[in-house]
Amino acid sequence: MPKLPDDQTLAKLAAVYSGLVFGIYWIPIRALENAGFPGVWATTMFNLASMLIVIPIIIRYRRRFFPGRLRMHLIAFGTGLGYAVYATAYVYTEVVNVIVLFYLMPIWGFLLARIFIADRITPVRWLSMAVGFAGLWVILGRGTEFPVPRNIGDWMALASGFLWAAFALAILMDGREKAVVYGAGFVTWACIITGASAFLATATGRLPMADWSALTGTLPWLLPFSLAVIVPAAVATVYAPTKLNPGIVGLLFMAEISVGTISAAIWADEPFGTRQLLGVCLITLAGVLETAWVAYSRGVAARAPG
Repeated sequence: MPKLPDDQTLAKLAAVYSGLVFGIYWIPIRALENAGFPGVWATTMFNLASMLIVIPIIIRYRRRFFPGRLRMHLIAFGTGLGYAVYATAYVYTEVVNVIVLFYLMPIWGFLLARIFIADRITPVRWLSMAVGFAGLWVILGRGTEFPVPRNIGDWMALASGFLWAAFALAILMDGREKAVVYGAGFVTWACIITGASAFLATATGRLPMADWSALTGTLPWLLPFSLAVIVPAAVATVYAPTKLNPGIVGLLFMAEISVGTISAAIWADEPFGTRQLLGVCLITLAGVLETAWVAYSRGVAARAPG
């Protein structure tokens, strides 16, 4: 019988899966925008569909939610807020700025873990960060220009990465709930916060109102897609931090950039050449460096005499 993966390996696979899903997230989001749900309204609709699907989970674990533990609710709110701020940032600044500033997350994750749980930032982790950021920079093709926050959208993108790192660490330090409980809480709070953001953006004239008559055409594919893809990804997103340093989680989430680049080239006719291929390879290498190093070190130790 083949040996089952250990908890850390499963958590790494969960983080990669989450990155893969959010790498194709733009496809249904764009479909929702085209159907009449502009900007954050599209994200809200996704979260609403996902929240409807996790209601049975909330009922099953109702004592964990009502009244529930304050720390669990704070973690669910924090992860939902991080996601909502990330999604909303796209309304107020350039896509490139959002990606670069959000994916400073591994730095925040490693630093916070060092401060609060004394988890050492090893040379391999520094190397992984350097390789991952190099891949990100190659794909974006920004040369030497770094997007120093200059507007509200930039600050939101930067804050979202920090929030994800902080609450990923909170999940790791808490560890008292099942991943489905964290996931259901995350989806619910994300829906509430993105919905509030959409209404606020519409009320202030920054975003048109959603075309609610389009619901009949979108729900037949949106609900099954959320059930099969988005909700499992949400659970995977919060399962990974239950076992892993938040910096490692951030590096593995970078799979989103690679998948987004490839999928956009296939389905949106966006460029994919040597530069994009090199960036994808570097980001992939960043994600596997630590795992490969740990496996190598264990192999060396196992072969050592006595």
